[in-house]
Amino acid sequence: MQFSKLRLSGFKTFVELTELAIEPGMTGVVGPNGCGKSNLVEALRWAMGETSAKRMRGGEMDDVIFAGTQSRPARNIAEVTLFLDNTGRRAPGPYDTDDALEVTRRIERGTGSGYRVNHRDVRARDVQLLFADAASGAHSAAMVGQGRVAAVINAKPAERRSILEEAAGISGLHARRHEAELRLKAAEANLARLDDVIVTLAAQLDALRKQAKQAQRYRRVAEQIRRLEAVALHRHWQAATAAQEAAHQRLRASELSVADRTQIAVAAERAREAIGASLPDLRHAEAAAATELQRFTLAMRSLDDEERRVVVARQGAQERLTQLVSDRTREDELAADAGAAIAKLNQEEVDLKAARAREAQAENEAASALARVSQEVVALEAELAERMRVLADEEALRGTLNRQIAEASDYRSRIVAQQRELEAQRRALDAEAEAAPRRVDAEAALAEANNRVEVARGAADAAADALRAAETASSTARAPLQEALARRAKIEAEIQALRELLTAISEKNATPVLDAVTVLSGYEAALGAALGDDLTAPVEGGASVHWHALPAYAYDLALPGDAQPLTRFVTAPPVLARRLSQIGVVADATDAERHQTTLLPGQRLVT
Repeated sequence: MQFSKLRLSGFKTFVELTELAIEPGMTGVVGPNGCGKSNLVEALRWAMGETSAKRMRGGEMDDVIFAGTQSRPARNIAEVTLFLDNTGRRAPGPYDTDDALEVTRRIERGTGSGYRVNHRDVRARDVQLLFADAASGAHSAAMVGQGRVAAVINAKPAERRSILEEAAGISGLHARRHEAELRLKAAEANLARLDDVIVTLAAQLDALRKQAKQAQRYRRVAEQIRRLEAVALHRHWQAATAAQEAAHQRLRASELSVADRTQIAVAAERAREAIGASLPDLRHAEAAAATELQRFTLAMRSLDDEERRVVVARQGAQERLTQLVSDRTREDELAADAGAAIAKLNQEEVDLKAARAREAQAENEAASALARVSQEVVALEAELAERMRVLADEEALRGTLNRQIAEASDYRSRIVAQQRELEAQRRALDAEAEAAPRRVDAEAALAEANNRVEVARGAADAAADALRAAETASSTARAPLQEALARRAKIEAEIQALRELLTAISEKNATPVLDAVTVLSGYEAALGAALGDDLTAPVEGGASVHWHALPAYAYDLALPGDAQPLTRFVTAPPVLARRLSQIGVVADATDAERHQTTLLPGQRLVT
């Protein structure tokens, strides 16, 4: 047999139907790396029954199916067909009668692969034996790959045996022998199991024999029981026959008694018909009496209903009278409150006009104060610059004096050392009486040295006095400097506050909410601590900061402990109701600290 053609479809990189003609002689495939040369060899192995996915350079057998690219979708089926020339009739049976063989292997993703030879479904084992008989196959030495020649040269004799067997064409016989050995082993295992089954069946046969003896005994006993039951039933039949005769006699006696009682019943029925003739008159009288009773009952019910309606109407009238009295009292109170509110609003209007006038005056005063303060700042900055210059000069003088003091101290140390040397020389001269001229010179030098020491001491004392004077002058200069710096910081803070005030006055185009708030006497500090600068914001105005109305909370947010809401002590516009309801008033700071841990988000406590 000779390979004549290889057809691939959906196998690895061969997504389209591709045919490779294998002509007599040598057929070569040349191409760059990655063009699919190795895939052709793997297609041959796969069609000849390769079952290892690793030998196919994949993790599982489904990896031989085209997996798709960015421009082409993946395939679900791969098929490889190997065409064999069998004109020499060298194929094993039953394929030796065909001139050509088509061996096809087809795999579908997720379902496995199947084999066909000349369009007939076969097993994978049949395909492997077909190629093994032809001295070929997926693992044949004829499939030479990289490193295969070196492996054959270095192979052991036992490993070379398979190559020789393939060359001799008996590898299929070894496969068949292996399969026959497996079948023989399976038959031996079946015989062993059959022996076990025979032993088991023998034990069951002994048990069945015992059961058969018990069944025969049971049939004999059952036959005796049936005979005895027949005798008992015959006796019961005789007793039943006697009882039936006695029952017939009682029946005849009962029929005679029934005839007598029937005559009595006929007479009673005639008497009942006579009495029934008089019943219609009595029934008419009963119906009339029932009608009269129903009429009286309805009349009594109507009177009871009327009485209840009168009582309810009376109670309603009494309640309306009470409500009218309370409404009149409330209307009087509302009228008094309205009069007081009108008076208060008039007074507030006057106060607002006066406040606006004061605001204009305050704005002018703030502008003039700002100009005055700016002039003072300029003067203070000039004074500060002058004092800084004086301080720098004093610092330079202080450094010079410190250097002079250091130099005087060094000079004094040297003079003291020279004095000690002269004293030593003097003692040495006193010890030498014969050196009188030298002693006179030494005393003169000592006197001169003493004079220099005195001069140095005077200079050091003068330098120390100058240093103390410089330190005193520096301290004296620092005090006005610190005072000037403090005044400058204070003036800058005032300038910033005045600027913020002027900005707020210039941006203010609405009345602050504080003007519409009324606080119970004694709770002004609590309101200021709770809201602070928020009281200066207007209600829904054009300012950048203002009060905005929100709906009430959809759920109850109770204040902790005995805290009272600030709304009980403050009368404010509705826009503040939501904020004031979550501000609790407690007695002192101790209560506030005790309830602090139970506050909900948005709540606060004041005293």
